Amino acid sequence: MKNISQLHQALYISAIGVFLTLLNTSVGFAKESSDQLHEIKIAADKTNLKFDITEFTVAAGASVRLVFINPEGSLQPHNILFVKPGAAVRVGMLVNRKMSDSEFLKNPNPGTSDVLVASTLLQAGEKQVIDFTAPQVPGDYPYLCTYPGHWAVMKGVMKVRALSADRSNLADEKVKPKG
Repeated sequence: MKNISQLHQALYISAIGVFLTLLNTSVGFAKESSDQLHEIKIAADKTNLKFDITEFTVAAGASVRLVFINPEGSLQPHNILFVKPGAAVRVGMLVNRKMSDSEFLKNPNPGTSDVLVASTLLQAGEKQVIDFTAPQVPGDYPYLCTYPGHWAVMKGVMKVRALSADRSNLADEKVKPKG
């Protein structure tokens, strides 16, 4: 009887492990170590100025694969720029100053040191994959669309966290859809 109880316990623990692995993959939990690839998919909304994901968490120094999508039927072009903490307004205001420059509007990236990662401007139905390394310094790194007029409302945050020894500080972090 004791062996059956131990077998049930082992099966139960294995099932929990499989469940957590599947959950981690499907909802975008941060990966357990910085040497794993963390894939995040972010899409622009077809009609509203918002991203479908407004927050996600990765480990400091993690490899990140961003799949950015401007879906078929979208009414406007969009891009996504990840900027340093506290730099979103500064970057947005730089974009506002260049709104009359038709060349700049083809790819509205001010190209300052505040911009860490940037997509190109995507038209409806386009997607872009960008591989990058998350910053080593933990913090909240804003992302925004810098097509003119969008940056003030079309935004989110990439939370970069240091891993604790037991990884418990990332256990409940997940991708949060725009609500």
